[in-house]
Amino acid sequence: MQLNDNAQIIIDHMLESFSAIRAGLTWVDGGGRLIDCGVETLGGFAAGLDLARICLAGLGEVTIVPASLGDSVVPHVQVTTDAPVAACLASQYAGWALKHEKFFAMGSGPMRAAAGREPIFEKIGLREHATDVVGVLEGRKLPPAGIFVKIAEGCGVEPANVTLLIAPTASVAGGIQIVARSVETALHKLAELGFDLNRIVAAHGIAPIPPVASNDLAAIGRTNDAILYGARVRLLLRGDDAAIEEFGPKTPSCASPDHGEPFSVLFERYDRDFYKVDPLLSSRAAVTFENIDTGKSFTYGEVEPAIVARSFRS
Repeated sequence: MQLNDNAQIIIDHMLESFSAIRAGLTWVDGGGRLIDCGVETLGGFAAGLDLARICLAGLGEVTIVPASLGDSVVPHVQVTTDAPVAACLASQYAGWALKHEKFFAMGSGPMRAAAGREPIFEKIGLREHATDVVGVLEGRKLPPAGIFVKIAEGCGVEPANVTLLIAPTASVAGGIQIVARSVETALHKLAELGFDLNRIVAAHGIAPIPPVASNDLAAIGRTNDAILYGARVRLLLRGDDAAIEEFGPKTPSCASPDHGEPFSVLFERYDRDFYKVDPLLSSRAAVTFENIDTGKSFTYGEVEPAIVARSFRS
């Protein structure tokens, strides 16, 4: 299972239809390939879906589907995967902080598995050697050559062998790739709680697509709320029921005392410092554990359509 090779296949497909997906390709002097999906290009739904698929290293299906949210039916991003730990934690999780001079972005994608230096890799035991690596950035500015060099050094490749894709939070493509993280947030929460992730054999997640906000700060609030209060996740797993009953109630966002307010309100309350927000809040609204060994299902949490609607109107 080569995560970076899988992502390259999706990029090859993108290169054949750049005008259709409204993305742009440039070669960075002293770096590698840069695919812009919304900074200086318009991007769109197709680019957002490709971004999400690349974040998952090609190990998940990502589609836009209609689904209920309260009394309305609205577009949702749906994710399914039969390799949830590899797709979501070894690749999709935004765990690599990338800095160079005044540029900063969190890095996602299979390049993380080639670097393998984040604490999460000690828990999941998934790393890979790659000759070409792929990453996804959430940002408003295009990355300089120094970011390519930093990634290349971390992954043990040449800067020319690094491909980066980028889209701002306040963009169509950026919003889609972020709310495609419904399963990832569930798995990361379980990893932090100490649940045995090897038990999870498949996953399905769905979350509403927020309207594009006027700025990235507002978009951060909307995309977070789409997950915190609008996402539903279904995990298929094996083993005993006792561990599910122990960890399940702690898994949804309602397990946090910060639950109940739009993320933008909490962000201001904590002086715009992400690290002051209760980490237990970082999860999806509702999760169902389906034990394929015992045939029993357990659901914890619920969707909060009123909070989502309030956030999407702000």
